Amino acid sequence: MIHSYANPATKLDKIGVIKYKGEGMARDALGQYPVEERTLATVWCGVTPQTGSMLSGRAADTQLADTTHKVTVRWRPDVKPDMWMEIEGTRYDILYVLDPYLRHETLELFCEVKQR
Repeated sequence: MIHSYANPATKLDKIGVIKYKGEGMARDALGQYPVEERTLATVWCGVTPQTGSMLSGRAADTQLADTTHKVTVRWRPDVKPDMWMEIEGTRYDILYVLDPYLRHETLELFCEVKQR
């Protein structure tokens, strides 16, 4: 069987951290559990740029404002669209999670990078 992650176009050559917002472990001063950043997993991934929109229109100083990417990871049942990935210091907000052909081999995470 040939796995889709063996394809050179989706080579899993980067380390990414899947994160989400979750309830904290300790109560705060008001007796509530604060929402905090949590780590789901550290995974190998491949990043493929897809599209981008322009921040300014002149050719000499054009910058990409919103860039979308496809991040490929090995299949996991717990990745959701309200999560994000951090790969080499860049945050990728997950917009959509796709299991190609429903084979449970890989996930394609369609993400957006916001330039701040």
